[in-house]
Amino acid sequence: MTIYDFDGRVAFVTGAARGQGRSHVLRFAENGADIVAADICETPEESTYELSGEEELAETVTMAEERGATALGVQMDVSDADDVERGVDRALDEFGRIDVLVNNAGVAPVSGLLDLDEETWDATLDVNLKGMWLCAKHVGQHMADRGEGGSIVNTSSTAGYVSSPGLGHYTAAKHGVLGLTKTLAMELAQYDVTVNAVCPSAVDTPMTGGIVDSIGEEMAEIAEQSGPDNVLGEIVEPEDVSAAVLWLASDDARFVTGIGLPVAAGATAI
Repeated sequence: MTIYDFDGRVAFVTGAARGQGRSHVLRFAENGADIVAADICETPEESTYELSGEEELAETVTMAEERGATALGVQMDVSDADDVERGVDRALDEFGRIDVLVNNAGVAPVSGLLDLDEETWDATLDVNLKGMWLCAKHVGQHMADRGEGGSIVNTSSTAGYVSSPGLGHYTAAKHGVLGLTKTLAMELAQYDVTVNAVCPSAVDTPMTGGIVDSIGEEMAEIAEQSGPDNVLGEIVEPEDVSAAVLWLASDDARFVTGIGLPVAAGATAI
């Protein structure tokens, strides 16, 4: 496991209560960063599976502290501009700086596009795309004003490259994340801020389990028969995505910006 030096730096991670977000938090904490762990901690009506709650966010904060970090938990809806501004301001009040933003929060309610209702479309795009822009807007402005550089890592998906039946709204958002990432990389380069995206295939998280449960065993079997999810034939673990996130946020990747990095066991090669 690669060790990085994030001593004196602050990592702000959204969707941090469980799954990939918690994994990112713990890896940053183990590598010396202080932590802002943000999550909405409630399940919207349009969700087809249960999201994380306050107890899970508190557990993430405790686990980060056990790894030597000073950690702050923030309940925040990334799709609400005022909420994001309050969350970023609270982080800056606590730490005085944010060096890394990991835009990880996301939702994936399941529905075919012909059956999809407008509210679910809007909610999915609001969280998965607008939410990333809002967080990047406020944290990016802080980084630009501070003048010491920084890193933003967005979570796209292999759905940012290929289609995903039953998740067309999610696919549209994740394609958008890659476009957002490239444009942010160009606009923030003058401030020495790198902006990249990770693009995982299916990851072994509660969200993935919730999606499988929501489509039912029959649909899951049909999806499995339609072809392998990836070349290696194994589900990606959160820690594998975290390894890519930390590299992109580290000094080792200082000349890497504007990319979408598949962490997908070869899924994009299919």
